[in-house]
Amino acid sequence: MTHSLTFDAISEAAPGPKWAARWGRSWPAYKAWFIARGGDNGPDRAACEAALKQYMPELVPVHAKLTALAGGSDRASRFLSTWCPPSYLGGCSLAVATSRDDIRLVRNYDLSPDLNEGLLLHSAWTGRPVMGMIEFIWGLSDGINDAGLSVALAYGGRQETRRGFGITTILRYVLETCKTVSEALRVLQRVPSHMPYNVVVADASGAAASVEVYAGGGAKVQPRLVATNHQTDGSIPDRAAFTRTYQRSKHLESVLIEGTEPAALVGQFTQAPLKQHRYAEGFGTLFTAEYEPRCRKMTLHWDNEIWVQSLDAFAEGTREVRYGSAAVGSVPQGDGIDWVRFGMEYAAGQQPDWRRFLPRGIDVA
Repeated sequence: MTHSLTFDAISEAAPGPKWAARWGRSWPAYKAWFIARGGDNGPDRAACEAALKQYMPELVPVHAKLTALAGGSDRASRFLSTWCPPSYLGGCSLAVATSRDDIRLVRNYDLSPDLNEGLLLHSAWTGRPVMGMIEFIWGLSDGINDAGLSVALAYGGRQETRRGFGITTILRYVLETCKTVSEALRVLQRVPSHMPYNVVVADASGAAASVEVYAGGGAKVQPRLVATNHQTDGSIPDRAAFTRTYQRSKHLESVLIEGTEPAALVGQFTQAPLKQHRYAEGFGTLFTAEYEPRCRKMTLHWDNEIWVQSLDAFAEGTREVRYGSAAVGSVPQGDGIDWVRFGMEYAAGQQPDWRRFLPRGIDVA
């Protein structure tokens, strides 16, 4: 069985018909998700817009334009604010390698092909050129701006939720308003996230940081320029065995300790143990994004194909990517757990208890 995803590169300086067309395409699925996950029971429109004005005032005019393009409904406004949204999941591995004359931020986006928008958007919504991979129709999972500031996120490993914004909106805000890593860190400390995430940032000066962002607010810089799907605050990540978060983190740390050159870092992400092939289980690498802050450039990597884009020479286009599906028997089953069924529920945003996936006849107290 194979899986596929269409990637589109679109350029639109101000919110307009191209974004509206994307809204029309993506909103039905997001609307169903928002309702099913209890989004209508969240803060009302006034509260959502007030929160945006308090924490990210520079985005208020953008949010208003997008809401108008989306039809102007209360539900659209609340969804686009991402203030206290329903919980959602992801995977991902991140790292930054630096040298005297180069710096690269690389990330793998690991999830089901059915749960990614496949949109690379080049925009200038607040006057600053920004380019990145879209989440929630206007947020960013990773991106770069005209100052060379680059950023990417990884799920923090727990479905703990508190009052805060969806992290993809926060990353959008970082790239719309910041030029340096130090400025980005102040935003990540100040603007509360609704769930825990790990974020890596790098800028054109060669500065970089890996940051744990906590649910409800606060962030802590980590000593290594890597991030996967757990945090160091003593919490236990969900599905650690399934996502192999500790194995991926250990591998990335060893790669950086060995002094891998920045240009060679991406090669680690396109092979095991970082590259994931479990698409049928909802956990495969959909793309590898490589950011070059000093060149204001990014490259999307897939098997046997790359797509180079820059803020100064952005080209609209489409790529159809097909993913192979590893045989079920190739998935480690030594612990007896049916990780295939577990993974499908995980990708759907459910909270499966691993005990339900043990072979019949095995009981765990």
